[in-house]
Amino acid sequence: MKDANASLSQLDVMRQRFDAAQVELAELKEERVTKLRALSNFIGQLSLACKGQNLELDNKLAKLRANLTDVERLDEILPELVDIEKILKRQYSHVMSMLEQGRSGLAKFSRQLQRVENVPDKLRKEINYFKQDVTKPFHSVWDYIPKVEQLMGFYEQTLTLCFESQAPLNYLPKYRQLAHELAQIIAEIDFTKAQRDQVLVIKEQLANEIDVEALLECYQTILSMLLENIAKEKSASQEFLFALNEALMSVRDSIDESLNQAQRSQQLKNQLNTDINHQVNNVESGLADVDDVELLKTQVVDQLNVLRASLTRKEALEQREITLLKKSVEHLRNEISELSSETSSYKEKLFEQQKLNLLDSLTQLPNRAALDERMEQEYRHYQRNRNPLWVAVADIDHFKSINDNFGHSTGDKTLQVIAMALKNSLRDTEFVARYGGEEFVMLIPDVSLNDIGHLLNRVREKIKNIPFKFKNQRITVTLSIGAAKLIDGEHILETFERADAALYKAKHENRDRVIID
Repeated sequence: MKDANASLSQLDVMRQRFDAAQVELAELKEERVTKLRALSNFIGQLSLACKGQNLELDNKLAKLRANLTDVERLDEILPELVDIEKILKRQYSHVMSMLEQGRSGLAKFSRQLQRVENVPDKLRKEINYFKQDVTKPFHSVWDYIPKVEQLMGFYEQTLTLCFESQAPLNYLPKYRQLAHELAQIIAEIDFTKAQRDQVLVIKEQLANEIDVEALLECYQTILSMLLENIAKEKSASQEFLFALNEALMSVRDSIDESLNQAQRSQQLKNQLNTDINHQVNNVESGLADVDDVELLKTQVVDQLNVLRASLTRKEALEQREITLLKKSVEHLRNEISELSSETSSYKEKLFEQQKLNLLDSLTQLPNRAALDERMEQEYRHYQRNRNPLWVAVADIDHFKSINDNFGHSTGDKTLQVIAMALKNSLRDTEFVARYGGEEFVMLIPDVSLNDIGHLLNRVREKIKNIPFKFKNQRITVTLSIGAAKLIDGEHILETFERADAALYKAKHENRDRVIID
């Protein structure tokens, strides 16, 4: 009876566990269905976002959305996902190709706008900066659309100006536009000292009324210079690699010779050890066989002399091995020292070249690439300590008239003098770079709002007091400066844009002034 009750009790426990397991299984199924339905809804909405790009893809995604309504049929549609994935990859490649074509079109259109003679200098500069920006590839449509809107804004401004002035649209010949672009390109390239005079002559030609044949000659000359510089750099690299290879081969030969010497010495030592052991065995056997003490003494003395001679040879061999090893190590040390010296020399050349790549070849100030790098560095520093940081943009007033009236060589010398004056006006912690043309950008940290105006006006006055004299004519050169302070929640590029806007405000207010945003 007790056994039957115990069995019934165990059966009840098992039934309860079975019922609990069924409940848990039902809950798991319900949770699975809920998650699958959420995943299906997500995939459906995602497929709708892709609608309209490709007809074949639209049909496949429509069928997919219809099948997703029944989560029990998900296993059946998995093979279709493979086909959809292939179409998506093809579509992505197609979109990237179209974006590249669009980027090329924007660059071409911006060049056409620059050919309009009626465009004011400010708008022309903005178009030029835009043209530089679209040299970078687009990664998505959302990179492309704002650029289209920006270019349409330039186009609208150009048309508005033309309608307001009621002047006919005059276009620069295309070759004149190419001459202007070539002048901008060579301004960013660092030529050798021997080439700079020739480059200066080319810049003068490009600035004047140049014809097509002369422009082609300029392109050919610049291309020849660049190829010559590339060939010299390639030759220097090849010479270094050849010297490096020679040094490594010499080191390898020294190591091989040392290894061979060590192997030969080891063989001789093994032979000597065998001889010494053999002689010791002879002494032991002689001791066992000889009864005459005098004879025994004689034999022991003879055997000891033989042993001494063998040990002397072994010691000489070891001494010779040590001498050869020292000589080999010294040779290796010299080879490695020479190799290290050549490597250091080449590293210094590379470092100098890297510094040159970050310098403006005309003014020897940091160039735009160096400015971008320093702006990011200062921005990170600001995010850490929140100390004041100012961005100031300076522009030489009426610089075009200097070039037109006195020549581009005079304009270049003016830029060099002003660049050095700006650099000498700032502290070591402050930074100035040539942004392009006659524009300079200063990054000024740790200066209060009350002091920034005094600092920038002092810089402006210093430039104004430089005694320029061109063709026996005293000329006063002035700066217009716009400045803005980096504020919380703002990227430093936005600060730069506010400073640039302040600069144009200073330009419109008769120039030779500082405007602080």
